[in-house]
Amino acid sequence: MKPETSRRCFLSLAGKGLGLAALSSSTVASLLKEVQGATNSVAHLTPQQAALDEDYWSVIQNAFTVTRGMINLNNGGVSPSPRIVTEALVRYIWQQEDATAYTMWQILEPQSETIRTEDYPRMLTTLRQREKREGLVLKLIQIPVPPKNLNDIASLFEKGITNRTKLILMSHQINLTGQITPVKAVCDMARAKGIETIVDGAHSFGQFDFKQKDLGCDYFGTSLHKWLYAPKGTGMLYVKREKIEKLWPLMAAESKQAGDIRKFEEIGTHSAAPKLAIGEAMLFHNGIGGKRKEARLRYLSRYWMNRIKDVPKIRFNTSFDPAQSCAIANVNIEGVDPSAVGSYLFGTHRIFTTPIIHEEFKGIRITPNVYITLGELDRFADLMERIAAKGIPT
Repeated sequence: MKPETSRRCFLSLAGKGLGLAALSSSTVASLLKEVQGATNSVAHLTPQQAALDEDYWSVIQNAFTVTRGMINLNNGGVSPSPRIVTEALVRYIWQQEDATAYTMWQILEPQSETIRTEDYPRMLTTLRQREKREGLVLKLIQIPVPPKNLNDIASLFEKGITNRTKLILMSHQINLTGQITPVKAVCDMARAKGIETIVDGAHSFGQFDFKQKDLGCDYFGTSLHKWLYAPKGTGMLYVKREKIEKLWPLMAAESKQAGDIRKFEEIGTHSAAPKLAIGEAMLFHNGIGGKRKEARLRYLSRYWMNRIKDVPKIRFNTSFDPAQSCAIANVNIEGVDPSAVGSYLFGTHRIFTTPIIHEEFKGIRITPNVYITLGELDRFADLMERIAAKGIPT
């Protein structure tokens, strides 16, 4: 496909998918054109080769409006959105304020149907509540940090099954360490035993490339404001079609919706703008390309990890195996409190990290994103080397 043809196809997605011309804003159109133009320049490269092209990634970095006065290495909590998403969100908010009832329910809300077609600990909290209310028994699996291989994790889930097991909940990627889990193997094993599976994809979706068929789960839930860069508070629920009818929504829905995934969205009056702006987040993600984005995120994580892996006292709670981790990693400095490290990095150097104190391990979680520069990672790595050698300055 010629670059110009590719660009036209890319830009036309918004007009086709969002009813109202998502590109009616000249700013959004210009930003999308710039991203796609840059992507065309690396289209002949493999994702791994493109991951090293700093000229290309500088365009992606500039698509975000983040301040460089702080280095945010906690994108796993919530990520900033690129400017095209924020522009779209604001535009949709203004649009729904015009003849609000008509605009919201007759124009904007129907457009959310096009967004639906995109192929955390919060979930654990939900099960704990059911455990208290209904007498269910929740059995936790203890995963090594890090495991030797993915088969070790699958075996632990299988060993934990009893003749009373009805449901398995597993994280696609563990938020504390970035450990990727063998979802397909566990789901296939569970299905053979008549056990349903829920996959928590809060971190995996938009970070590394996969399709629903690669999982084989019955249910999948994810937030979209992390690695897809959608508006804050947006999320996605997948339920196998044949499973929808037996599930009760949390808020009452009409009986005619029994087999309709939309029954889970009966939450009363709400703004359509955040949901619609997911479309622009998808355009940005697809403009980069899932595999290309995954390769860059893994390159960024390995960049700083390899910088300090041989430094005395530095210990990793995350595997370097590309099948087991991508953008998220957890690192510890022996003899130094992770909370103190986090406080020092932010208080003195404005580097935002996530200290983790767990009963099985401790360290700081580092989650760079595509707008982070190699120079910023160098600054972080330099400080970690200094702390490991001399401790935290007093």
